[in-house]
Amino acid sequence: LAVENVTMGSVVKNMSFSVYEGEVVGMAGLVGSGRTEVAHIVCGARKRNFLRGGLIYLNDKPVRYRVPRQAVRDGIVYITEDRKLDGFFETMTADDNIYLGHLASPKGRRFLYSLRERRAIGDLWMKKLGISALKRSLRIIEYSGGNQQKVVVAKSLAQEPSVIIFDEPTRGVDVGAIPQIHAAIRALAAEGKAVIVISSYLPEVMAVSDRILVARGGRIVEEMSAADATEEKIMYAAIH
Repeated sequence: LAVENVTMGSVVKNMSFSVYEGEVVGMAGLVGSGRTEVAHIVCGARKRNFLRGGLIYLNDKPVRYRVPRQAVRDGIVYITEDRKLDGFFETMTADDNIYLGHLASPKGRRFLYSLRERRAIGDLWMKKLGISALKRSLRIIEYSGGNQQKVVVAKSLAQEPSVIIFDEPTRGVDVGAIPQIHAAIRALAAEGKAVIVISSYLPEVMAVSDRILVARGGRIVEEMSAADATEEKIMYAAIH
């Protein structure tokens, strides 16, 4: 995935970066730096400027999505920072949420709803991500914050994407679930996925990333390897 000089109003200004298969790219920056907005543009949730809005390439081909469904079709998923508002159907079970994610993908589309397939896909992802559910009949709103977030991740990964964008993946999550979510992010890169992690929590960015980008004022102003990065360097770039 390559983003070149993407612009949206006064929030995103000529932002450029790339992410390759098998790596995790962390994106740090202050609130209002344009990190979430450029992720929305990439996944089709927002539109960049029609004229001089820049280019987005997926597998070396230019793409411009009008709606997120088109991005999902091409294997791009965005995992929202606000799971309760946009991440899941709160009155449904974990199995239902994960299965709906699968049905949203090109491979999952079908006319008949299969209870057996729903259960099998739910079992697969609940085991993969360590989602603990004492009762599978519980609505997801009754789960802990950590398990809710893992269901949101499972719902997106059930679409079998090739590019995954995590926005604040552990915000509001219980401490015990954080290492599991970080391990899942690293496992995705090991499987050959291209992963972007947007986070305001610098230790998280440094823990999961291969490369770190720093956004400021709607632009990427600094790029560094995880080995060279320190919290002081990242904050200096984000502010000055």
